[in-house]
Amino acid sequence: MDQAIENLLIIGSGPAGYTAAIYAARAGLAPILYQGTQPGGQLVITTDVENYPGYPEGVQGPQMMLDFQRQAQRFGTTIYTASVTAVDFATYPYQVTIDDQQTVRAKAVIIATGASAKWLGLPSEKRLNGKGVSACAVCDGFFFKGRNVAVVGGGDSAAEEASYLSKICNQVYMLVRKDKLRASAIMQQRVMTKPNIEILWHTEVEEVLGTDVVAGVCVVNNRTQQRSNIPIQGLFVAVGHQPNTTLFAPYLNLNPQGYIQTVPGTTQTNLPGVFAAGDVQDIVYRQAVTAAGTGCMAALDAERFLATQGD
Repeated sequence: MDQAIENLLIIGSGPAGYTAAIYAARAGLAPILYQGTQPGGQLVITTDVENYPGYPEGVQGPQMMLDFQRQAQRFGTTIYTASVTAVDFATYPYQVTIDDQQTVRAKAVIIATGASAKWLGLPSEKRLNGKGVSACAVCDGFFFKGRNVAVVGGGDSAAEEASYLSKICNQVYMLVRKDKLRASAIMQQRVMTKPNIEILWHTEVEEVLGTDVVAGVCVVNNRTQQRSNIPIQGLFVAVGHQPNTTLFAPYLNLNPQGYIQTVPGTTQTNLPGVFAAGDVQDIVYRQAVTAAGTGCMAALDAERFLATQGD
């Protein structure tokens, strides 16, 4: 008996994956979505979301993702709590392996596996994640208006986070491991000329202080080994993101940072019928609303592609 060939598989379940599912299901494409190891993506470890349109009072990240899921299911998306563990894009229809066991073939695939923030690896950082520890100043900076915060990192991302926070926070400390910034010249100038940004060189975080919320950080100077505590209410970790693209690297064009490259103005990858949406292809914005937008684009791109394939 021949294996059934599905119209559309969606890999990933954040704003991009769920939005793609909503549009694809309403178009009658009968999409199948695999949620992966973290259903809802990074937003399920986010507390208050106040910058997504349509939630005037704000919403908890997990609740918002549950709303997205229910909407996708309402229109007929089949959702599995399972992970795609391998793909074969060398032949068409494309084949994916689910949980190292079942294989599924499809005419079109939307990749929405997102990107994971890199963390410091401290138990206290994990315990206080969402309680003052964040990896996104644009998402969470508002909650620290007029307060003291710290940013970990010395690259462009850290400089951008610090610059953004300096506009709304009282004091911003940049905790930099080395004696120089890796950020571009213009970003270096921007943070160095802000009166409320203080750069602490040779500085590494040993522990995030606080019981229920962040109350400070214990840092060590890696040159003198001198330790000190800095009283802050928010800690923003900006040491980079890792796109979840390992499975697709043998088949898809990636940029030097490992993000999937798409044709400008579309979600089309280098393979016909394979599309990428959300943070897995977005190195610049990385917001829930922009991820949802590209999820919509991917579904529309997939619909047009499938219309050319026939039965």
